[in-house]
Amino acid sequence: MPPTNLPISRIFPANSTRRQFLKNSAATISGLAASSCGWRLADVQSAPAVKGSADQLFIYTWAGYTDEALLDRFAEKTGIRVVADVFSSNEEMLARVQAGGARAYSIIYPSDYMVVQMTELGLLSPLDHSILGGLDRLRKQFQNPVYDPGNRYSVPLSWGTTGLIYNTEQLKEAPEDWDYLWQHKQELARRMTLASDVREVMGAALRMLGYSLNSTNQEQVKQAYEKLVELKPAIASFTTDAWRPQMLTGDLKVAMCYSSDANEVISDNDKLKYVVPKSGSSLWTDTLVIPKGCPNPEAAYKWINFMLQPDVAASLVERLSFSTPSEDAFSLLPPEVRENDILFPSEDILKKCEGVAPVGKFMEVYDRYWTQLTSG
Repeated sequence: MPPTNLPISRIFPANSTRRQFLKNSAATISGLAASSCGWRLADVQSAPAVKGSADQLFIYTWAGYTDEALLDRFAEKTGIRVVADVFSSNEEMLARVQAGGARAYSIIYPSDYMVVQMTELGLLSPLDHSILGGLDRLRKQFQNPVYDPGNRYSVPLSWGTTGLIYNTEQLKEAPEDWDYLWQHKQELARRMTLASDVREVMGAALRMLGYSLNSTNQEQVKQAYEKLVELKPAIASFTTDAWRPQMLTGDLKVAMCYSSDANEVISDNDKLKYVVPKSGSSLWTDTLVIPKGCPNPEAAYKWINFMLQPDVAASLVERLSFSTPSEDAFSLLPPEVRENDILFPSEDILKKCEGVAPVGKFMEVYDRYWTQLTSG
């Protein structure tokens, strides 16, 4: 998911499956999402959107970003039926859009850094702000984010942090920073997981070493890689979602995760806690965009306006564990949710976080080290 200058980024996520609303196995969800990107939350259909179909809206989103209650409410309000496909990473989404997905979907949910990349590739339609209502009621840091000044191409939907979820009954002391994993690697051996995400994992190691999450210094990235190689024998797996049932059953002691996922899992087990490492972490934002050549732009604007409604946004915070950028939605939340420091951390914590920013051709360096780290 975060204030900017933070600078905003979910950053999100690149990110794998985040924020899942189903209570069954996260591994099952991941498998469905990865099998063909064809798992439909609203309806199961094999045909892509038909251009000009006014009563259908095809969206491409993260798992857990819609549920039946949301889709039914939109249908009742507009008469438009939503069909939702899910993706498990920004990169997977981009590949599909570049392969023709822009002609199939009218709404896509990229993370902030991916908004930059999609804009540079000419894949997004500029938004007509005269049609949108509620942008002026976003928190100030979301009205002019670094990844999309003036929200020309995107509307922020949710935000959050990346940190560590841990079992208080199984750890002798609580983790405070990323270096905890290295200092306690024998105790945690095969009982911890890191995210299946090159930028998040390399970024965590970079922050631990005192460097920027977005470093383009070859020596710094090499140092981060070498630290991760040192830790690898103790890592059970690189996963962004399968840790959930394993934390609940006690098979894992600690897992790298996104704040919204942690908040949901902790609601099922109060022995679990979440911490943003004190040396800093990533701050992510996920957004709504309209791709160029989309089949139903009118419905797309209706969807964005619907999601900007304070009561709709507030209900999503409570049902789907989002952090909302809407001031009005935040004010509608009950005190216990507004005071939830997993979803809404303090400014002191946020100041230590960075958004995952595009690094251009230097991404090849990250990818090379990631392949070496995760292979074998």
